[in-house]
Amino acid sequence: MPNNEIYSWRLDTALKEALERAARADNTSVANLLRTIVTDWLASNPGPGEDAESQLRMRNQALRCAGTIRGGDPDRAEQASSRVRAALEAGRAD
Repeated sequence: MPNNEIYSWRLDTALKEALERAARADNTSVANLLRTIVTDWLASNPGPGEDAESQLRMRNQALRCAGTIRGGDPDRAEQASSRVRAALEAGRAD
C-alpha cells in the first residue's frame, strides 16, 4: 500500500532519539517503526462501534425503534390503504 499521506507532530528530543535508536535496532526507518506501532495500537484498541459486541448493542437499540412486519400475506403493502380505511370504519361503527 503506498504511503501518500503526511502527518507530523512535535516530539521532545529524548523521545525522538529513542525512536531513532529503536528504528536502527530493528533495521528500519522511523516512519516504518511508527507505522508498526500505530497499526498494532489501533488493532488492539478498537474505536467506538468497531467491535462486534458494540455493533450488536447498537443493532438491538435500533431495532427497538423500528417496526417489524410479520405474517404470510405477500400483498399486504399493496392493500395497506384499503385495510387501514376498513379498520378505521370498523372502529367508528363500534
